[in-house]
Amino acid sequence: MTTLLLARHGLTDLTGPVLAGRTPGVHLSEAGRAQAEALAARIAQVRLDAIVASPLERCQETAAAVAAGRGLEIRTDERLIECGYGEWTGRPLKELAAEPLWKVVQSHPSAAVFPGGEGLAEMSARAVAAIRDWNRRLGEKGVYLVCSHGDVIKAIVADALGLHLDQFQRVTSDPAALTVIRYTPLRPFVLRVNDMGELRLPEDSEEKDGGENITGSDAAVGGGSGTT
Repeated sequence: MTTLLLARHGLTDLTGPVLAGRTPGVHLSEAGRAQAEALAARIAQVRLDAIVASPLERCQETAAAVAAGRGLEIRTDERLIECGYGEWTGRPLKELAAEPLWKVVQSHPSAAVFPGGEGLAEMSARAVAAIRDWNRRLGEKGVYLVCSHGDVIKAIVADALGLHLDQFQRVTSDPAALTVIRYTPLRPFVLRVNDMGELRLPEDSEEKDGGENITGSDAAVGGGSGTT
């Protein structure tokens, strides 16, 4: 059983009001750095065999906080980069909400292709392919963390749940929140979504508490496209 920990990057100064997309030089804010450190503390007791991240700075910085003291090199995977929003990149979300394409993104995302960018279906395909590739590389006993972006994470979760991409807006991925998926030969099992609590895997806790399932709070708040 391969266990995937999906973490969204921490807050940046653009998270929320602006669609940052692949804009270069977008770093974690002070709050985002604190979130990244808190994420690292929440999973400090979890064995990780690899840490994989989107190439964008905000994900690299979040992953670096998790990697600190673990002796693991961050492995960058271009397939886990933010969706290519093309001409939408850098524009305020309030402004984009008035665009006809916005309704497509929200209600029929599999048909959404951003002007000068990529389609959400294309993004989903590359992200899911990356996860399946890493699962094969790390094997059935592998435990690894992927730090990526809201829409990328939502697409991976939708795939694990057996949902059509048109349902992926029902999934939430907040900054520095954690989602846990266990891949087995039978099917994926989604163990945690958008979690902000302490995480322990069964193999980490067998000696301490009899092998209970993963513990932590189920914090989930709705909203938006999950971008930036």
